[in-house]
Amino acid sequence: MAEHCFKCHGQDEKERKADLQLDDRENVIAMDAIVPGRSDVGTLIERIVTTDVDEIMPPPEEHKPLKPEQIELIKRWLAEGAKFEKHWSFIPPVMPQVPTVKTEGGARVVNEVDAFVLKRLEEKGMNQAAEATREAWLRRVTFDLTGLPPTLAEQDAFFADQSEGARAKVVDRLLSAPEYGEHMAVGWLDVARFADTFGRHEDHDSQTWPYRDWVIRAFNDNLPYDQFVKWQTAGDMMPGATQDMYLATVFNRLPQQSNEAGSDEEEFRQEIVADRVNTNGIAFLGLSMECARCHDHKYDPISTREYYSMAAFLNNIDECGLYTVYTTNIPAPSMFIYEGDDERQHANVKLKMQFKEAEREATLPEAKRRFERWLKELEGRPAAAKPLVHLDFEGYLQKEEKTLKNLADADRSGLLRRRTDFAEGHIGQALYFKEDNAVTVPGVGQYSRTQPFSFSIWLKPTVSQERALVVHYSRAGLDAGSQGYELLMEDDRLSFALCHFWPGNAMRVKMNQPLTLSAWSMVTVTYDGSSRAAGIKMYLNGLPAVTEVDRDRLYKDIKHSATFMDKDGVNAPTLTVSGRHNDKSLDKTYVDEFYFWDRELAPVEVKLLGNRDAANKPEDWFAWWLREKDPVWRKLSQELKELRDEENVIAMRMKEVMVMREIPEEKRRPTFVQERGHFQAIGERVRPDVPASVFEFPEDLPRTRLGYAEWLVDRRNPLTARVFVNRIWQQFFGRGLVVTSEDFGVQGQLPTHPELMDWLAVWFMDNGWDVKALCRLLVLSATYGQDSMPVERRWLEDDLDNALLARGPRTRLSAEQLRDNVLAVSGLLVKDLGGPPTKPYQPAGLWEDSGTQHSYHQDHGARLFRRSCYTFWRRTLPPPSMTVFDAPTREFCKSRRDRSSTPLQALVLFNDPQFLEAARVLAEKLVRDHPGDDLARVETAFRLFTGRKADAMEREVLTALLRDQRSYFAGCPEEAERLRSENGEAPVAKELSAVEVAASTMLTRALLGYEDSVVKP
Repeated sequence: MAEHCFKCHGQDEKERKADLQLDDRENVIAMDAIVPGRSDVGTLIERIVTTDVDEIMPPPEEHKPLKPEQIELIKRWLAEGAKFEKHWSFIPPVMPQVPTVKTEGGARVVNEVDAFVLKRLEEKGMNQAAEATREAWLRRVTFDLTGLPPTLAEQDAFFADQSEGARAKVVDRLLSAPEYGEHMAVGWLDVARFADTFGRHEDHDSQTWPYRDWVIRAFNDNLPYDQFVKWQTAGDMMPGATQDMYLATVFNRLPQQSNEAGSDEEEFRQEIVADRVNTNGIAFLGLSMECARCHDHKYDPISTREYYSMAAFLNNIDECGLYTVYTTNIPAPSMFIYEGDDERQHANVKLKMQFKEAEREATLPEAKRRFERWLKELEGRPAAAKPLVHLDFEGYLQKEEKTLKNLADADRSGLLRRRTDFAEGHIGQALYFKEDNAVTVPGVGQYSRTQPFSFSIWLKPTVSQERALVVHYSRAGLDAGSQGYELLMEDDRLSFALCHFWPGNAMRVKMNQPLTLSAWSMVTVTYDGSSRAAGIKMYLNGLPAVTEVDRDRLYKDIKHSATFMDKDGVNAPTLTVSGRHNDKSLDKTYVDEFYFWDRELAPVEVKLLGNRDAANKPEDWFAWWLREKDPVWRKLSQELKELRDEENVIAMRMKEVMVMREIPEEKRRPTFVQERGHFQAIGERVRPDVPASVFEFPEDLPRTRLGYAEWLVDRRNPLTARVFVNRIWQQFFGRGLVVTSEDFGVQGQLPTHPELMDWLAVWFMDNGWDVKALCRLLVLSATYGQDSMPVERRWLEDDLDNALLARGPRTRLSAEQLRDNVLAVSGLLVKDLGGPPTKPYQPAGLWEDSGTQHSYHQDHGARLFRRSCYTFWRRTLPPPSMTVFDAPTREFCKSRRDRSSTPLQALVLFNDPQFLEAARVLAEKLVRDHPGDDLARVETAFRLFTGRKADAMEREVLTALLRDQRSYFAGCPEEAERLRSENGEAPVAKELSAVEVAASTMLTRALLGYEDSVVKP
């Protein structure tokens, strides 16, 4: 019915025909579609058996006719009472009874897994295959648990150990090896759509590798899977959250992002949220949630409302929908990755800052007494601070050059972008802004977040403005994350912000009252260098304005500098009135008297700026006196600034990575249903919730991301444990018990062994979600240990995919395993754990000629020989040698890889520099270790590549090949020299015979493409 009927008569209410919903028993009975117990009456049976083309269902134009056996099955179901029940995967698993099976005839039952598999084989009249050879089992289990081949020493040790627990010892050794975590991480990184770039348009690099290293650590440390899920979903919200808990949340920051000019930030932010929902659906629930984004799911009981309710859990961080063009700053929210003593140093300097602030505040009572003594000696009024900039807009300094006089510094004139009109101003003349225009003052205002400063400007807007830049020091808005500082007008309300990456790494203070149109207003902003919103003061007409804090989380610098990794030096920021690249300027607005100071003005200075004759009392000058005259306050302020500078330097040199960080509940982002999935087609507002058909959200859990994480791993959730054990089964056996590991819904395949699936899921939860224990259970089973040839050869054709498990798994090695295998057998593999991504060999000019807008800078030395899990992954052009072997792009969540067989794969094995170099290096080792002994070279190479000894025919063929190639290269010594000298950067053993090395290289190259070398037996 899902395949043939649910499109028109299923979950999607908007697409449902004739109000008939075939997965709802009450509906089909009420609609007279069926009569339970009768297979001869009811419109359902009438419409599927009729020969009338206008009446038959499914309609002929759908091209999905029911087969006779399907019609008979429906009749039988009707006759038996038309029982309805939930789809199997939405029913929580219960521990089934382990079946009793016959063990005569050599059937082997090592653990419960075998009992379930054997029971199914008995039902089909089939038997287990013979036990795999020790060589085959060792190679299989070593690749499955570490992604690497067994070494000769490991082979010899296992073959020598004839004890009953020999296999268990091997498994325990492999599970404790660091290579285990590296290998297990690869499959999860596909699911997590992990890459080293943002994807989409320009696909710039993204520093995400610390998350990859965390995944490796999590598998090696055997983090229980329920914690693995919770940390990635809501690690930032867990009590006492550690650095690793925060780092795990990168999982939900890995959707593709864009920085294309003109992009709508909210549109792409909603795409990011949608990707989170879709990925969570596949990764944890095995459901195609994406189908419910635009309409109710046509097959699974998931409504569009439930889709957006689930999105509400993942839609509550302070993020921008775009990354930047003009900086390499990490999109906020982010976290520092501390190494060594970094965290202690950072915490120590922050503590010193707190103490110094407290020390300075403690001097205020005595300072007031000193101030009072100073006042008694004061003659006249104190002098207010002198500005660095004063533009009075009284006309052009030089009209042709569009320069404006700076009364404070004649060497730093203002520069007008476009000529415009002067008009009557607040004082004398004013400058009239219309459309896109700006005044810049070069050489002033490039301050870090630790530097106090102030500025003031008179404004007279004549029209309401949705958005307009008033004053800023920045390169761009969205294109630079607004890095710098800005006075912004939005709907006639002013706000001032200092930003590293808006909005999550920034602070902003907003005026509550809008500016009065067609009236002059003096706006003044002061900042104290504290990196706190409380350090921002806004004044209107000389008096403190009523303000509110919009953002208060600035933890990196606002300054643009190559030192801070910005990508280029073009469009360098300048102190600017109005216009900004790709942003909106003041329109139909008069501007007058612009000032800028390199210090925080005192309130009395601001007051007098608006009216030089304003009444003021001597005591009003206390803040000014502290800043300008008091030696104690000035000394402590300088010491405090030095500490702030030190903290800023530490913050800017720290590695940083995107993470999740929840917005407080009182400021939660609202989430709405989006009609047809369009971000501007806003429907009803929804609260955070989950698909009720899976498992209703418990009332005792908070409706937050942390509550959602708890729901995912609640034992009542029917999917999470099943989905994961199925994915691990898929990794070891080549296909899952549910082959559609990405879809456990109605359209997905049914499990081949449903009782085994449920037993494994419950066993997994009962055993503390222990991943290593699950792996151990599976690889020590007799089912896993079977030979890959079944008892009867016809079963190969009868069960091509080995769904019934009458033989052991035999699959081609993955893209990563193939490369790591040749590095390992050649001795080139560098086994360092973790670190930044590497860039090994790839075809010259591939990135440049493929339109990626990036140049590939290949690594050298040891970094060429790191494991493939560390290879740099560009989403728009992944590593080509791995793509050839079906590695995904990682643009989207992928729970199982396709498996192809193409001629190009053979060319990679034979000719890719990485493979050819490894073949040459191994050949050198063979020549060095076995001088003059062709048979020894053949036998050693064969064992390294296949994990077993060569048989007589294989030895004969390979020794003949070696002799032939020696004869050939002896006649072409220059070709032999090129073969060993022009392939790869690994040092060449010049002391060895070029002819011998070249001939042996042809031997190892032949073995590279040999079937037993590229498959898991």
